Amino acid sequence: MSHRFRRLAGACAGAVAVALLLIGSLLDTPPSPRDGSGGSAGTGGAGAAEVAVGAYLHYGSPGVEQMQELSRWLGGAELRAGHTYLPGDTWSNIEGAPDSLRTWARWRNERADRLFVLNVPMQERNEAGVPDDRVAELIRSGAQGANDHHFRRLARRLVDLGVPDTVIVLGWEMNGFNYTHRCRPDPENWKAYWRRIVAAMRTVEGQRFRFDYAPNRGSDAIAWTSCYPGDDVVDVVGMDSYDQEPGRTFDEQVTQPYGLQQQVDFAKAHGKRISYPEWGLFRHGDNPEYVRGMLAWFAEHGPLYHSITDYCPHGVWQCGQNPRSTQVFRESLSAG
Repeated sequence: MSHRFRRLAGACAGAVAVALLLIGSLLDTPPSPRDGSGGSAGTGGAGAAEVAVGAYLHYGSPGVEQMQELSRWLGGAELRAGHTYLPGDTWSNIEGAPDSLRTWARWRNERADRLFVLNVPMQERNEAGVPDDRVAELIRSGAQGANDHHFRRLARRLVDLGVPDTVIVLGWEMNGFNYTHRCRPDPENWKAYWRRIVAAMRTVEGQRFRFDYAPNRGSDAIAWTSCYPGDDVVDVVGMDSYDQEPGRTFDEQVTQPYGLQQQVDFAKAHGKRISYPEWGLFRHGDNPEYVRGMLAWFAEHGPLYHSITDYCPHGVWQCGQNPRSTQVFRESLSAG
């Protein structure tokens, strides 16, 4: 969606976005272990496992340092997972060149129960405004294997850094209009391209990656179900969902076509966990009812993780313009 395109155009050009996640023990069944061979990491909905909750704080390594501050603000709540993005400007960065990955890997390996989530672009020049006809050519080239080596290099980089169990949010918001890794110009070859990437990364010895399919909420440029590449190459069904149309109220965001309820139902039908890599305030200002609704939704449906975008206008900790929403968020997620 356009607001995230503006944000990542700045962040990814220079570095990456980071989200920090803290654990809320809402449910009591642990996730199934992954062996890297495909299939499900568990199902969404009631009975799913622990929920990792979080907030975008800072791109790159400083985000790790800010976890202690967020923890203190939330009354000492334990932070157990971290989330960042690879820049989509060059293939070298998509291959895992940013040195901040070392910092995140060290953080991940300080505790065995932590979760590392990494958004990975499927194309270079991912925010360069590439036209549809050229995007279609790039999709077809990827589907034929032209980029397999880039993703094998990324997989080796992650394994060598000691994070072979990374959750890979591959080609996020693929149903939108902006990213060069968007699906609409050629959905069938886009699905084939996703499958090539997953296959390439799974060839690397020692990997135990989980792949998260995370569209925008709503139909956007194309129905996100039309881009789904298959149960054997998807482990988590995610969704990026901000407080904006379509859906003036939270209830409308739940019931709209390709909205929150359809995501949960789709994931359940396919035997997958759910996630919310990006969510937050936007078009409707300080909206505590939206925040309350989202947090209740997470508590009811037990996603693997969710991450609020914590800068203005979306956030609740580093953004002072949403005091009522801040109060709801802090009271709901503080330890004790």
